Amino acid sequence: MLVKEYRIILPLTVEEYQIGQLYSIAQASRNETGGGDGIQVITNESFENQPLLGHQFPSGQYTKKKYYLANKVGGLVKTLLPKSALVLEENAWNAYPYCRTILTNEYMGSDFGISIETYHLPGKGEHENVHQLTNEKLAQREVVIIDIAGELLDPADYDKDEDPRLHKSLKCDRGPLTPGWINTVKPVMTCYKLVTCHFNWFGLQTRVEKLIQKYEMRLFTKFHRQVYCWLDNWYELTLEDIRNIELQVQEELENQRIHGALRGICNNISIIYDVPNVFIIIL
Repeated sequence: MLVKEYRIILPLTVEEYQIGQLYSIAQASRNETGGGDGIQVITNESFENQPLLGHQFPSGQYTKKKYYLANKVGGLVKTLLPKSALVLEENAWNAYPYCRTILTNEYMGSDFGISIETYHLPGKGEHENVHQLTNEKLAQREVVIIDIAGELLDPADYDKDEDPRLHKSLKCDRGPLTPGWINTVKPVMTCYKLVTCHFNWFGLQTRVEKLIQKYEMRLFTKFHRQVYCWLDNWYELTLEDIRNIELQVQEELENQRIHGALRGICNNISIIYDVPNVFIIIL
């Protein structure tokens, strides 16, 4: 089991980020769905009194999704693996400012899982144990700071329109983000993302878990650059507006997944399969 806490610092308030995050998830889902693959929203409903992080949260939003990946891999992989191996299931509880997401796969069962627990707080990442980890878990945890205006892990992710070093918000007069911005910008907040992954496969566990964490970091960086650079698209929206967008996108995704052209890279997931003579990384 590999445990990392990614601290993503953003020039936003915690209240602003709630809207920006939900808006950006909806938009990214559109970009990842088509040609039989992509994201299917099974459930999107409110919940009450859900025990999370050792506390009883009074209310929040629960979503259940499936990620279909079969057409994003080569024909050899589809031949070697059953259909269930190329479908991920996501269960998420959003009791903002705390969220929990669990990713599983029917084919691997209890041998695979990714847990992402997130707390959103004001400040520049100064809190040392927001997830209330035990001393044993703290000893396992590695802290990684993500600067959204820093270098990308993969140059293929670069988009000039999603570069915080170039983007300036017209609606709230923020940016571009210059070197050292974390120490001077206001407002400022941090997403504390605790990622725990396990891949119980003899001889591959350590290598695969490290790869999963690497790609989670890549995806967090890309997504949060989008949240910031799409600021003027979501800045004046309300939570009611977001729920209406989510309903519209849910209908669009199913139509796109069945009838649309293949596109995207499934922006929220990282899973690795070992099959004979083939090492496949699905992002």
